[in-house]
Amino acid sequence: MTKSENPALLRVLDGEALPVPPIWLMRQAGRYLPEYRALRAKAGSFLSLCYDPELAAEVTLQPIRRFGFDAAILFSDILVVPQALGQKLWFVEGEGPRLEPVADAGRLAEIDAQADQRKLDPILETVRRVRAALPRETGFIGFCGAPWTVATYMVAGRGTPDQGPAKALFGNDPALFQAIIDRIVTASIAYLDAQIAAGVDVVQIFDSWAGALSEEDFGRWSIAPTRRIVEGVRAAHPQARIIGFPRGAGRLIPDYVAGTGVDAVGLETDIDRDFAREAIQSRVPVQGNLDPLTLRAGGVELEREIDAVLAAFSGGPFIFNLGHGILPDTPIAHVERLLKRVREGAGDV
Repeated sequence: MTKSENPALLRVLDGEALPVPPIWLMRQAGRYLPEYRALRAKAGSFLSLCYDPELAAEVTLQPIRRFGFDAAILFSDILVVPQALGQKLWFVEGEGPRLEPVADAGRLAEIDAQADQRKLDPILETVRRVRAALPRETGFIGFCGAPWTVATYMVAGRGTPDQGPAKALFGNDPALFQAIIDRIVTASIAYLDAQIAAGVDVVQIFDSWAGALSEEDFGRWSIAPTRRIVEGVRAAHPQARIIGFPRGAGRLIPDYVAGTGVDAVGLETDIDRDFAREAIQSRVPVQGNLDPLTLRAGGVELEREIDAVLAAFSGGPFIFNLGHGILPDTPIAHVERLLKRVREGAGDV
């Protein structure tokens, strides 16, 4: 597949500091867009939308057509990997994902050792369709969930406020928890390899619950498995560009960068920006970190925060983004203002 031609996103990931940083937003394809809501209703369910290549490709392209972001991100979900491993997955409207919990050796024995790639074929077809339709100057990002984050859902069967079930399992039976992690690692490498072969330029590894781990546990359950994915992907694609997002890791992020080998790292909203610039951006490009709540609120505070993010990071390789996903009730006008401010104001900061 023909990849993007020298887009700003890839230049930054290769270490270049641009006068106007590229910008995309996590969850930029989503419920704040009326065109997304229309397709979501047509699909009938979230999973049906994810597995319909025609509709999922359209959803991926919607924010590119409306806003002209510098990168598209594949519309899918991190939990397609455990589903491809044979774990039952469904979504409860208004509450989120549900899985049949894997919390003992008997349940793990019912999960496949490797993902059934046929179950992921519709998502790879989405990648091919987006690749064919995407402007050549626009980057294309694929993704997977980090093993720790995916495991928290697999063990508990749902999202939890403190990831307590996963912590209890690795505390009581670390060998069993390691076996779950191993299956996620193997499946994720194959999945990201396939996304790159189908046409994405970059892959991002989302570790949404990294901040729930202690420093010791962070090394074992976040850094080490992510390093295995990075090494596995690069074994097949030596030039692969990989962004890590250990949300909530804060001052452990330099250890994450050194330990995983990622090309760039996402920054959560509440990280100290001086620390991030000096200890992280001095090593790798950074991405982030506007507060989604500020984007939703808009007004003078939004413009002040955009300028503060630009002032903190524009001196080095930097991708403008949020510190987490865009909120469903974010006004479209605020997103338009964000883009205008970044693109017209970056050179003045």
